[in-house]
Amino acid sequence: MPFSSLASPLDVELRPDKPALLCVGPPDDAPRWTAEHREALRAQVAEHGALVVRGLGLRDAAQAGAVFAGMAGDLMTEREAFAPREAHGRGVYSSTPWPDHQPMCMHHELSYRQEVPGLMLFACLTAPEQGGATAVADAEEVLRALPTGLTERFEREGWILTRSYNDEIGASLAESFGTADRAEIEQYCRANGITFSWQPDGSLRTEQHRAAVVRHPVTGRRCWFNQIAFLNEWTLDPEVREYLLDVYGPDGLPFNTRHGDGSPVAEDVVRTINSAYEAHARREPWQAGDLLLVDNVRTAHSREAFSGERQVLVGLGEPLRPADDCPALEASER
Repeated sequence: MPFSSLASPLDVELRPDKPALLCVGPPDDAPRWTAEHREALRAQVAEHGALVVRGLGLRDAAQAGAVFAGMAGDLMTEREAFAPREAHGRGVYSSTPWPDHQPMCMHHELSYRQEVPGLMLFACLTAPEQGGATAVADAEEVLRALPTGLTERFEREGWILTRSYNDEIGASLAESFGTADRAEIEQYCRANGITFSWQPDGSLRTEQHRAAVVRHPVTGRRCWFNQIAFLNEWTLDPEVREYLLDVYGPDGLPFNTRHGDGSPVAEDVVRTINSAYEAHARREPWQAGDLLLVDNVRTAHSREAFSGERQVLVGLGEPLRPADDCPALEASER
């Protein structure tokens, strides 16, 4: 396994129900320190799935971006975002906008894409007064904890994400695809296994079929890797769900998920998945200046409800195509 022989130089603290923690003395140059220790830090992420680095004293977007680049090299440009983010430099984004009082449940970033970030990087510039932790959960453990019948079906069939783009909720076409040009959007969809249809009002609906269980690119172990629960209608606040259904109808929801055969995912299935994630969640309250590194295939992440100002920047690194045995549906236009 790459990185494993380099895991020893850093004195990492392991604690029950919390991610691995590395406390360092404030370096004179945080980006240079990170780059110099990249292999040892990456080894710890490979070993534990996630690592909090405390003591770097990250203060602004430029410094955070330099640290991200030192860890991951060229950062990914986000595509197919489900909500708009504010860019803070090349490949550096704000956290996904989400109501402060509502938790964001566990998910693997962009797991509905064909190419996904292998490494997630988070930098806390301002810690919230209360709550707001970015919790993590081991995808191997979650897979073992879920009912066998549920996982076998999703492993056999995969899962489907449906999206309906509009100008009111979620990312716009330009924010999601990087362009509002129809021809370029269609080209992107065909190249990325996305079925698309333009509606009479000019809006776009898409559908993509992805694997729910993939093998980790380094360990080869099976991981529960998807956003079946996170992007499903039953995870929404009940009042929000009823409003969206009333305005857009069941086939026009901004996003929803289905079984690989196209049938709806039941509320109890979503509840079971979210409960398994919560049972395996590990959380460490943010402190200003913290860096969190997350193996995006092995480890899901969430965001707790919070009060007070919270500024956490995000980077997406080490792009990869997860290995799976579930062929995606052919992209087409209707």
